[in-house]
Order: sequence, then structure tokens, then C-alpha cells
Amino acid sequence: MSNKIQELWRFVKFALFSASAALVEMGSFALLNELTGWSYWPCYLIALVLSVLWNFTLNRKFTFKSAANVPVAMLKVLGYYAVFTPLSTLLGSYLADTLLWNEYLVTIINMLLNFSTEFLFQRFFVFGKSIDTAVKK
Repeated sequence: MSNKIQELWRFVKFALFSASAALVEMGSFALLNELTGWSYWPCYLIALVLSVLWNFTLNRKFTFKSAANVPVAMLKVLGYYAVFTPLSTLLGSYLADTLLWNEYLVTIINMLLNFSTEFLFQRFFVFGKSIDTAVKK
């Protein structure tokens, strides 16, 4: 398979797994938002953590096929989320709690921002040197 086709397929897989992570995030956000009466940020934060764990696990194994040291890769992803999470939580809280935007619209905006930056981060920084190194069993 040519390099361009392989990279396009890698992006498609990332997008599909991200869509499944979006379902995890939106489902858990909706449950927390509707059942707890909490403000925006704790619902968003818990839902984000659940979707990140889901997405990281699937993408490491199936999209990037990486044999990289899992704790090191997770620390790199933690670094990404150490920046993304506070910024998106503050933005989301401001939009939903202060400007009274719809919580679901705000969550979708945050998810799109996350998707657009996380693929590049994982592709080139987290798994860049270890792509396709996992041994098939």
C-alpha cells in the first residue's frame, strides 16, 4: 500500500475511533448533566477522561499499531491533556455557565477542537517513531 493511502487510512481509523470516543464522551456527559445537577465543568471533565482512555487504547493498538512503551506514551498524552483540559474546561464553563450557551453545543465545540489537534499530536509526537512496530499475534 502506498504511503499516502496508508496515511489516509490511518486518519480514517483515527476518525472512526474518535467518533466512538465521542459517543462515550457525549453519553457520559449527558448522564452526568441530566442526573446530577452539577455545573458544566465536572460533567465535562469526567466525560473527557473516560473518552480519552477509550480513544488512547484503541488508537494505540489499531490506528498507530505501536509497540512503544505504554506508560511513556500515556505520559505524552497526559502532557497534551494537561494543556487542552484546563483550556477547554475554562472555555466550556465560560460559554455554558456565564454566557448560557447550550451545554451540548459547547461540548461538541470542545470535541471538535480536541479531534483537530489530537490526531496531529499523537501521529507525530506520541507514536511518530513507533508507528507500525507492534508485532502481529
